[in-house]
Amino acid sequence: MSDLSLERLVNATLLVPFPGAAAPRWVLEGLERGVSGVTLFAINGNVPGAGDLAALTARMRQVADPLVTIDEEGGDVTRLAHETGSPYPGSAALGALDDPAVTRRVHRSLGAELRGAGVNFDFAPSADVNTADDNPVIGTRAFGSDPELVARHITAAVSGLQEAGIAACAKHFPGHGATSQDSHLEIPTVDADLPLLERREMVPFRAAIEAGVQSVMTAHIRVPALTGAAPATFSSAAIDGLLRGTLGYQGVVVTDALDMRAASGAMGIPEAAVRAIEAGADLLCLGSKEFEDSVQAIRERIMEAVREGRLSGERLERSVERVAALRAWLAVPRTAEVDRSVGLEAARRAVRVTGSPSVSASPLVLELQAPSNIAVGPVPWGFSPWVPDTVPVDAESADPGELLARATGRPLVIVVRDAHRYAGHRTLVSALTAARADAVVVEMGLPVWRPESSAYVATYGATRANARAAAEVIGLVGEETEAGGPITSSEAG
Repeated sequence: MSDLSLERLVNATLLVPFPGAAAPRWVLEGLERGVSGVTLFAINGNVPGAGDLAALTARMRQVADPLVTIDEEGGDVTRLAHETGSPYPGSAALGALDDPAVTRRVHRSLGAELRGAGVNFDFAPSADVNTADDNPVIGTRAFGSDPELVARHITAAVSGLQEAGIAACAKHFPGHGATSQDSHLEIPTVDADLPLLERREMVPFRAAIEAGVQSVMTAHIRVPALTGAAPATFSSAAIDGLLRGTLGYQGVVVTDALDMRAASGAMGIPEAAVRAIEAGADLLCLGSKEFEDSVQAIRERIMEAVREGRLSGERLERSVERVAALRAWLAVPRTAEVDRSVGLEAARRAVRVTGSPSVSASPLVLELQAPSNIAVGPVPWGFSPWVPDTVPVDAESADPGELLARATGRPLVIVVRDAHRYAGHRTLVSALTAARADAVVVEMGLPVWRPESSAYVATYGATRANARAAAEVIGLVGEETEAGGPITSSEAG
């Protein structure tokens, strides 16, 4: 095999990132030489706006037919709406609503927005069954903790995205929902035997496969009963054995970002790339900061592994065939309509209320600042678009007496996000509600913990749509249609 032929085989496994709102020359040249595609990151400045994004993707299509991938879950994890928060509620809210038809409509509209911007491959939806309350990385990204419920909505979400011409990606195989660690920072362990995996984690993945999902993403998690000491991304037992063998999946397998510490922290990204391909992965999501020099080092390491006999050309050719089948699927013309009103409709129906949360004019709104995990990133959340004088509160340093004094003679609204995960937040909220039994508490994460308050609102997410729905329930704003209304999007194949 010539070096040029080998380089094209290796390039076919790569999904490369880049900085800025225009693909640099090295990316365009790589696409011409067979690089499969790119991954867009808001933190890299790749998503400045829908019009600019469409221009960016159109420029790449002048030189090749790339896979343009993005991590757009339509909930707290949003790239298209990273500056404002998503107009669509996320998976937890849709699971709480439990209307698969609405889940399908939300994802069809989201898919139409992606397609209109030139994206054709979405790293969503999450097929994780979130059984660990303290899960630091999944939480509201999952449809719920019941495997059958998650399966219903995975089917709907995959169908909706793919009806809009977007290749969906069921993640994070074999299931990240039972972890208490963040794989961006360390290797999580799921202590589950194979029968438990089958009746819990595998139920949504089977549903996704039956729905025709075009890709599956591996997780950098260790499941000793299945993967031994290795993360699933490097486990042939997980990919070729369980996923392709037992579950019968024949489509594209893509890795989660290889720059995550659980994948490459001990060995570096080039070696992680080789191990992932050895295990059965077809496409490598490299991460957000692996630019020209890093991509070249990864390419050379994979080529070296082939020359050494560690990887075979036939193994890479099978991946090329699977990616070609995905491209053929993407080439079929499909149309869908952008309808953001379904997002607000779903968010309204997902809100759960205890007591009477309506407040009179001029409430004091306190918003306890909760850190976002790396997957979510710095996306705005909360009531400030509708209550500009919302007060951000650092729960660790706040003085309850001072806050109560500011609320004298005014209704008090306390906004939290996953309060069950932060002892300082629970302590502060408990102190405030003990003094002000009339306070309204709004939980914009998972409603695992609640204080002894007379009024409690749970939104199951912190998107712009979730916040608007909660603000309406409390009486901070009136009910109005989300700006923009239905938009028709015409899509090429």
